[in-house]
Amino acid sequence: MSLAIQKAAARSNALVCFILLLIAAGNPARSADISTSTAPTFSELPVARADDWSIHGQTTFIWQGYGPIHSPYQSQNSLPGGGQGRETLTATAFIGRRLWEGGEFYLNPELAQGFGLAGTLGLGGFANGEAEKAGTTYPRIRAQRYFLRQTFGLGGEQETVADGPNQFAGKRDIDRITLTIGRIAVGDIFDNNTYAHDPRADFMNWAMWSSAAYDYPADLPGFTRGAVAELNRKNWAVRMGLFQVPSAPASDALVFKTGGAVVEFESRYTLFDEQGKIRLGAFLNRGNTGNYQQALTLESVDPSANINDVMTSIRSQRLKGGAYLNVEQTLTNDIGVFARASWNDGHNEILSFTDIDRSVSTGISIKGSAWNRPKDTVGVVGAINGLSEAHHQFLAAGGLGLLIGDGALNYRNEKTIEGYYSINLFRAAALTFDYQFVDNPAYNADRGPVSIFAVRFHDEF
Repeated sequence: MSLAIQKAAARSNALVCFILLLIAAGNPARSADISTSTAPTFSELPVARADDWSIHGQTTFIWQGYGPIHSPYQSQNSLPGGGQGRETLTATAFIGRRLWEGGEFYLNPELAQGFGLAGTLGLGGFANGEAEKAGTTYPRIRAQRYFLRQTFGLGGEQETVADGPNQFAGKRDIDRITLTIGRIAVGDIFDNNTYAHDPRADFMNWAMWSSAAYDYPADLPGFTRGAVAELNRKNWAVRMGLFQVPSAPASDALVFKTGGAVVEFESRYTLFDEQGKIRLGAFLNRGNTGNYQQALTLESVDPSANINDVMTSIRSQRLKGGAYLNVEQTLTNDIGVFARASWNDGHNEILSFTDIDRSVSTGISIKGSAWNRPKDTVGVVGAINGLSEAHHQFLAAGGLGLLIGDGALNYRNEKTIEGYYSINLFRAAALTFDYQFVDNPAYNADRGPVSIFAVRFHDEF
């Protein structure tokens, strides 16, 4: 382990220890006044109440597989031509503690095991949202989230908040300011969507539950450290986040000297008496990446050079910017539609998420009330993903991206259709059958298409 990673781990562990000590200190609002000369007795010390704690959990198992596909050639980042089956398992504890008025701390230790297809390689829009870039044969536990949330109510009308993971039941002001600092996933707060946002419960493909061209800051499991500020009003909200980014593409080490920023505006409206939302976001990352066109130019001067070695040699601090649009619209109590469009400039390497420079998707979600299964859900969605010209020329020259690279490339847009049926079993437990059809996997018309089948079990409390 490098000295930089050891230092980063030490800072992370120190932060966790500090926050846990903060929890143990109890509620400062009810603690004794330290300015008084008389020490508090044991009976005067604060005692945690049952409603000061929030304890929830989830477990998700996914098996995915596909049969033989057309594969005239392949590289280390390709889907194997002979077909494959893989599984992933996660189990998460969501532990919350009220600290003081408006102050809450959350800790989410998570166990993860398994691999995505081909080791989470071979597709721009990867097929399993639970698959990490660094899978593991044996179960591994990490403190995936630890963060402090402070909410400042601005008065006026209130709304009811249901009990749930990383959320206390109660009431809060609709007009409020919320600050969050710590380790989170960017998607916990940004780019939300009622119908397509959670691969544990709805669509699994990365291009369906996210604005896929947003290269959001994250380590290999998909989390980062940073701070978010949000102003919420009844009909709109604006939120801004600043986050650490990986030290290099596909790195698990988050660094302070570079960073990523995102700003999102959310508008809520009514159309024919049905609720809808529009989210518009803009992002800018600064990270240690190479430039596609520069690598191609240098490789053309010396054709004997390996273009991946060339790319590594020219990495420096570069910017990547872009934007996304996220829309959802309720049609009836049981039917909703949604769409996303996202774009990044495509000049420099993808740093954190996946090899997509532009993406559009649209779909529909239907509850099963019409066939007397109101807790069942059917969903269908389609997506088209694309790359910038310099990006796909880099791949055609033998370049490797975060997830893709066949050694050669007959470029076409990657097109995916996904459908699922989620069957409620008991409480919040559900069994889901999922199918994905991917044409031009990894943007390569010489390979595929591929049909991917999946079974998912999910339960939570």
